[in-house]
Amino acid sequence: MSFDLGLNGKRVLVTGGTRGLGHATAQLFRDQGARVLVAARSLPEAPLSGVDYIAADLMSAEGCARLAGQVEDLWRGVEGVVHVLGGSSAPAGGFAALTDAIWEDELSLNLMAAVRLDRALAPGLIEQGAGVIVHVTSIQSRMPLPQSTTAYAAAKAALSTYSKSLSKELGPKGVRVVRVSPGWIETEAALDLADRLADEAGTDRQGGMDMIMQALGGIPLGRPAKPAEVAALIAFLSSDLAGAITGSEHVIDGGTIPVA
Repeated sequence: MSFDLGLNGKRVLVTGGTRGLGHATAQLFRDQGARVLVAARSLPEAPLSGVDYIAADLMSAEGCARLAGQVEDLWRGVEGVVHVLGGSSAPAGGFAALTDAIWEDELSLNLMAAVRLDRALAPGLIEQGAGVIVHVTSIQSRMPLPQSTTAYAAAKAALSTYSKSLSKELGPKGVRVVRVSPGWIETEAALDLADRLADEAGTDRQGGMDMIMQALGGIPLGRPAKPAEVAALIAFLSSDLAGAITGSEHVIDGGTIPVA
């Protein structure tokens, strides 16, 4: 059996693709020969060669509609949509610190951006009778941290449920919908957090990383996932080799979530 992913020439939209996991995903798809379009709030200072970029505010309905129109104008549709966009700016302090405005921001970023883009782009996938949509969820949907990630975790749980329902609707029409659920990923932002914790505790970066792993209840693998490792899973699930996989959630967390 050949392990050629069959992504050469495929048109793939990656949201949130300028840093961390999104950047690694865009780079891998490009290296596999795909035509890659990255959408993010702002354009990168050092864009990847061979990748197209569009600046778009996907937290608004107008921004999502504008991006969908640009995708149609540029490519006349896509074969793949990878929703990496997500994150949280909510303060610590538990449920009481979460105002309506914070809830709306967390839901807009982590749920509604995907919902709105899918609504605009999925009809084209249905018309061509093929394609894949990947939603990047999070293990936080199953193990939220009450002091800091309640709203983010709830939004990702909603994204997961929405994704499952969409897979049931689109699967019979030839379009696959899958979820990738990462644990802690060693991104620039994660390392910045580890450095801040290390400074506060009077230790080094590794000490800060250990503190984060302890807060998660431990990572049996002993380290966070690398962005490239998660990107590889996304690429495989988007490929022809995963043609029979749809509706499922694929956890990549170094064993963080205990299972029987």
